[in-house]
Amino acid sequence: MSAPLTVWALSDGRAGMRNQALGLAEAVGRVRDAEIAEKTVRIAPPWDRLPRALWGDPFSRLAPDSDPFAAPWPDILIACGRRTIPFSLALRERCFTVQTQDPRTDPSRFGLVVPPHHDGIGGPDVFAIHGSPNRLTEARLAADAAALRPALPALPEPLAAVLIGGPSSAYRMTPGTVAEIARRLEAAAEAGFGLLVTFSRRTPPEAEAQLRERLARLPAWVWDGEPVGGLDNPYFGLLGLANRVFVTEESANMVTEAAFTGRPVFLLRLEGGAPKWRRFHAALAERGVLRPDAALREDWSYPPLRETDRAAKAVLAAYDARKRADG
Repeated sequence: MSAPLTVWALSDGRAGMRNQALGLAEAVGRVRDAEIAEKTVRIAPPWDRLPRALWGDPFSRLAPDSDPFAAPWPDILIACGRRTIPFSLALRERCFTVQTQDPRTDPSRFGLVVPPHHDGIGGPDVFAIHGSPNRLTEARLAADAAALRPALPALPEPLAAVLIGGPSSAYRMTPGTVAEIARRLEAAAEAGFGLLVTFSRRTPPEAEAQLRERLARLPAWVWDGEPVGGLDNPYFGLLGLANRVFVTEESANMVTEAAFTGRPVFLLRLEGGAPKWRRFHAALAERGVLRPDAALREDWSYPPLRETDRAAKAVLAAYDARKRADG
């Protein structure tokens, strides 16, 4: 039998980046026997504040607490985030490199680029997907849901997961949008839903405080950031228990994860937007994930979004093709 593939999942450690790289690596491991190692790059000052073009050798710019990089090199490097790009480029002669998101450089400099469709990137070295890679599996959703349920207070059913993000380069979380989110959640409670709420690290403190005050009067459980039900983070458990998902519209990661469930998804609007985000939301509406004019009690289903598994197969096909070409 052939030896398992070695796969590195590389990011700067931020949750959104880490989950994309590690999620795609784990999906590769579900298709083919693989040993996965997570690598985190931390750049030393002052280089962390300077453009990457000035770094020179990126390995010489690593902070002391960064993960080490040394042979034996992996068969496949899966990286996410702009700070990982110099390392992917430096290692492209040593392993098959996969970059998620838009690398903002020629995709042919990597073995494969896996961006979201809405970024509009194409080419022979590109495999675009709807949304972003994630770590969800049906088994994990079910296991985390089973662990979380006994720890929850009694709530009306059906249950609705509420995923609150924050401002981004394209969206603003203003007091007005926060008030409208609160109104939507109050309407969901009036329609008979119990609410399971989690905030993001990106949620502004004042917005979180405003929403917590309104939620205190509703049949809602709001995660306080502490382990619960044996879970360090109940996020997957919330998705596993939910009959509906409410999610702020600015996060491709959270919207994609909501679409993994196959259950109705409602967007919570923020101010702003951009054409690529409208393309993303329109594509999900075409797939049946979103129904912008649906009533809160309206139920529907659609084929759950399984883009991470589809991307993993594309990664392995491109890797195998490269191996054959190299002899």
